[in-house]
Amino acid sequence: MTKSKIVFLALLLAMSCLVSACAEMKDAGRTIGHTARNVTREIGHGSREVAKAVGKGAKKVVTAVQEEDEKKEESK
Repeated sequence: MTKSKIVFLALLLAMSCLVSACAEMKDAGRTIGHTARNVTREIGHGSREVAKAVGKGAKKVVTAVQEEDEKKEESK
C-alpha cells in the first residue's frame, strides 16, 4: 500500500467516525430540546391554572365583601 492510500483510508475512517458522532449529538440535542419544551409547557399550563384559581378566589372575596357592605348600608 502506498502512503497516499493509507492517508486516504485513515481520513475516510476519521470522517465516518465524525458522521456517527454527529448523529449521536443531534439525537441527544433533540432529546434535550423536546424534554425542555415539554417541561416548559407543563409549567406554563400549571401557572395558568393557578392564576385562574387565584382570580376566581379573589373575585369571590370581593363579591362577599361588597355584599356585606351592602347589607350594612341597608341596616342603617
